[in-house]
This record gives sequence, C-alpha cells and structure tokens, in this order.
Amino acid sequence: MEQLKRKTGRIDFDPDNVERGLSQLVMTLVELIRQLVERHAIRRVEGGTLTDDEIERLGNALMDLEVKMDELKKVFNLTDDDLNIDLGPLGNLL
Repeated sequence: MEQLKRKTGRIDFDPDNVERGLSQLVMTLVELIRQLVERHAIRRVEGGTLTDDEIERLGNALMDLEVKMDELKKVFNLTDDDLNIDLGPLGNLL
C-alpha cells in the first residue's frame, strides 16, 4: 500500500516509522547548528579576526559538512523542507 503524502513542516513520530522521525529531528538540529556556525564564521571573516589559512580551513570544513548533510538527507529520504519544522506561532525553525 502506498504511503499517504506526509505533511511537511512537522516531525513525523508515527509509531510505524520512528526511525525516520528521529532522524528528521536530529538532522534538523544539526542543520540549525551548521547554519549558526556558518553565520558566526562569516562575522569573523568580515571582522578580520581570522588568518587566510584559518579562513581556508573554515571554508573547507563548512563545505565538507554541507556535503555530509546532503548525503545523510539522501540516506534518510529527507528534503530541506523536512528539516524546516513548524514551531506553531513562532513560525518555521530555519
């Protein structure tokens, strides 16, 4: 039987599919932290507090993390929209 189209914007904790819901929650938190680190890195680069070598290493690390996130999204069959959970009156997380 084909699965019903899932709602986007909410964590899916269907008892029959707990692994996917848990992976969605964990991946959402990792993506939030990744974006915060990226924003902080940009502020440090713009503020001139990093050497050229540090900027290059930071850029490579952020690119590697983004690639790994894309790989994990494929493994768990998640999209960017799945990671942007709805916080109700607060709006979307990301």
